[in-house]
Amino acid sequence: MTIRLNYSITAMIVFAVAVASGRNNCFRAVSAFTPTLTTTVRNQHHHSTRTSVATTSIVAPLNWNHHQHHQQRQQQQQQTRQMSTTTSTSTEETTSSPDDEPQEKKKKKPIRPERVLSGVQPTGSLHLGNYLGAIRQWVDFQNEDQFNDDGDVVPVENFFCVVDLHAITMPHDPKDLQESTLSSAALYLAAGIDPTKSKIFVQSHVPAHSELAWLLNCITPMGWLERMIQFKEKAKKQGESVGVGLFSYPILMAADIMLYQSTKVPVGEDQRQHLELTRDIVRRFNDLFCKGNQYKKRCKAAGVPSRPVFVEPDAIILKEGARVMSLTDGSSKMSKSDPSDASRINVLDDPKTIRDKIKRCKTDAIPGIEWDNPDRPEATNLLNIYSAVQPTKRTKEDILNEVGEMTWGEFKPVIADAIVNHLQPIQDRYYEVRNDPDALNEILKQGADAANEVAERTLLNTKVAMGFNIPPPAQPPASK
Repeated sequence: MTIRLNYSITAMIVFAVAVASGRNNCFRAVSAFTPTLTTTVRNQHHHSTRTSVATTSIVAPLNWNHHQHHQQRQQQQQQTRQMSTTTSTSTEETTSSPDDEPQEKKKKKPIRPERVLSGVQPTGSLHLGNYLGAIRQWVDFQNEDQFNDDGDVVPVENFFCVVDLHAITMPHDPKDLQESTLSSAALYLAAGIDPTKSKIFVQSHVPAHSELAWLLNCITPMGWLERMIQFKEKAKKQGESVGVGLFSYPILMAADIMLYQSTKVPVGEDQRQHLELTRDIVRRFNDLFCKGNQYKKRCKAAGVPSRPVFVEPDAIILKEGARVMSLTDGSSKMSKSDPSDASRINVLDDPKTIRDKIKRCKTDAIPGIEWDNPDRPEATNLLNIYSAVQPTKRTKEDILNEVGEMTWGEFKPVIADAIVNHLQPIQDRYYEVRNDPDALNEILKQGADAANEVAERTLLNTKVAMGFNIPPPAQPPASK
């Protein structure tokens, strides 16, 4: 079958060429073709490719023009194959080596600003623990650039408040509350909080704190609050007179954080449990009220975004040594609620008072001074304080080389002088601020205005999510 097909096709080609070339050429073509055809038929079983080659070599010389055309076509086909090979190779190189070509830079998403919120209760006078453990670290955070995982600078909005609503969860003297509130705000400024970089305000000057706290009270299970360790500890001191506010104040703390969509919260170990409670409340609220078509319809009608109302905050871990312990008990935190004033160094204590308190503070009878010995908590506490009030950062080894071999009688005057020298410029700045009450009140007003703008927006979104009837915005009076 294959032999007959090859013969028919070849004969047709020869006949066509012969007709075009004349009769003589026709006979010459047939006579020239016949021996080769015989050879092709005889060798067909050995190699079919050989047949194709032989046929081509006979037909080609029949006509010069045809022969020339065929060569040109072969050259064109060869050039086409070369171009195809070159293109294919280039494509393969491009595909296999993407690094050889510059890649388009991906468009970066806009960097979302972060918010930091923290505060200190204005009960009593702020002490060294409040300053070293909180306020000074706020100053460091305020003045240092914050970076994301890509190395980009992240804009940060800082809100630092005097939490006077928290202060009334314990018995307090009304005549002292106002003074201690202003004193705390002035100490924020004296310690280095810059009102051009951070917002300073009084918690009760932003009504949304109280309102959001009530809304969150209504959705928080009591079992969550019963696990709070601080309530158990403080309730023992108050006995049967303990108030409901002390039980539910972790919800007020959660409202403080959630109201400003705070992404970062400076916390110590004693506040970690409260921050976790805040995260639980955020998840619970968003799950209960921020899902489904009905939520989207309420948001659309109110003209607010339909995303979840609250974000989960992360902790800013306080630096090592930031937790300052009592001078009378190295295993207890320095606290304003301690009935003994000798247990703490107040930021506004005069130099003589500071030296007297250090002189009488609890120590042990073991020779030398060392860090991180669990049997010597007072030694670790005093070394932490001494390290924290140094003019420049020093290593533990450097400090131990200086004071490690001292007796307590030798070390106590050294640490007392270091504390006095560190607090003196802060005290001087504090009295400057207090001597200009109008300026202080203006700073607090500006801070409250900025805080109210953020807080009211969050409170509105909260009410929309929970299904409250939202009154229409007030219309400006018509002009006459």
